Amino acid sequence: MSNYQYKVNGVDYQVEIEEIEGNIAKVTVNGKPFEVELAQPVKAKPQPKRVQVQAPAPAATASEPEKGPAIKPKAAVGAGNKVLAPLPGTITDVKVAVGDTVKAGDTVIVLEAMKMQNNIEADCDGKITSVLVTRGDTVMEGATLVTIG
Repeated sequence: MSNYQYKVNGVDYQVEIEEIEGNIAKVTVNGKPFEVELAQPVKAKPQPKRVQVQAPAPAATASEPEKGPAIKPKAAVGAGNKVLAPLPGTITDVKVAVGDTVKAGDTVIVLEAMKMQNNIEADCDGKITSVLVTRGDTVMEGATLVTIG
């Protein structure tokens, strides 16, 4: 994986190149995945597999002061279509729960961004397979909020 930062017409872009096979590059731009067709195939260098290891959190003892709010573990992403945050903001309401049935256009999340309440809607019919945010969470653009199976 390679990370790059670009500025085009005054707009900053965070670009991550995940892999290149032949003339197709899988990239993520500001958290949104894309497949880019290149004019000519690129001879990609073999990339070593990266394994993410998570260190266990140290247990708090009675003599240690509390260090702010605990970080909650991320919920598992369910199968199905991901509903993504269109812009960074704070979750003000979660309108669905796992197992709920939704129709395309139903509001599933309310996101406050730049002092505006934004209704985030389901893009397809289905059943909610996971809810990855709670009220008060801060999310970045492109973060998965819920999945619909």
